[in-house]
Amino acid sequence: MTSLLSVRSLTTAFDTEHGKVVSVDDVSFDVQHGETLAIVGESGSGKSVTALSVMHLLGPTGSIESGELLFDGQNITALDEKAMQKLRGNDMSMIFQEPMTALNPVLTIGNQLIEAILLHQSMTKKEACATAINMLEKVGLPRAAQIMKQYAFSLSGGMRQRVMIAMALVSKPKLLIADEPTTALDVTVQAQIMRLLKELCQQSNTSIMLITHDLGVVAEMADQVIVMYAGQIVEIADVYTLFEKSLHPYTEGLLASIPSMVFDGKQLESIPGSIPARYQELAGCRFANRCKYATERCRIEKPQLEEISAGHFTRCFEWQTLEKGGVAR
Repeated sequence: MTSLLSVRSLTTAFDTEHGKVVSVDDVSFDVQHGETLAIVGESGSGKSVTALSVMHLLGPTGSIESGELLFDGQNITALDEKAMQKLRGNDMSMIFQEPMTALNPVLTIGNQLIEAILLHQSMTKKEACATAINMLEKVGLPRAAQIMKQYAFSLSGGMRQRVMIAMALVSKPKLLIADEPTTALDVTVQAQIMRLLKELCQQSNTSIMLITHDLGVVAEMADQVIVMYAGQIVEIADVYTLFEKSLHPYTEGLLASIPSMVFDGKQLESIPGSIPARYQELAGCRFANRCKYATERCRIEKPQLEEISAGHFTRCFEWQTLEKGGVAR
């Protein structure tokens, strides 16, 4: 079956005062129909830029240098802005990281929802208003008709995020990109938002591309997981395999840093160091300077993404060491 989204050898760069800097380097993956694909990694790993590349929202300084984007069988790599506007909000939608900045502060919630509906659907304004109210009710907002008249600043963080979900799903898109959809929300509200998102997407068979650093959210939501580090994919696996048998030291470090529910007296592990600046200039593995398994080969030779077993890929020369020794938990 044809994938809904196929990303092939995507390389994205930004013009800076120091010259062109590659942010996403030769990234390839697929999102299947009805699937939730999670992309994880620390800040600066290229997660959000990958999503923005798919949506063609890189801004004036960013550009896709090479690669191919196929959406529902159509090559969208070089589509102009007018053609992309027909796709965005209709066939593909995005929930941005911070709803307070994503929502227009000078327009009411109702105006913003109605505008999104009228832009992509053939409805009268009255029908669009009724649809907007119905969608706000679907995302669990009480007094939906009253909220239509309110502005973003008068809503709580959880309510604003629900509005963003309503806006993203009102046209029943085939693909929803959710970029850190629970940032700055308390744990209880996070759980409610993610449960709601999962239920609504299952009802409409919408695929989700979930950008997150929260492995708890990944365990709850994802079917497939991509781990990114320094602009590259370092591991791909289904969610069960990733948690049970991860084969990259960076993934191992992420999993080992999850707090345990049972206090065992051990100090919480962390990954030393930070993502290298201008990492595309490094000679060998980009994780070598932080990796406890690194050898001389790792520092001088670039590892390729290798399929170890069906659907399980890793970018590591020392994956067998991890496999034999077990992954730290």
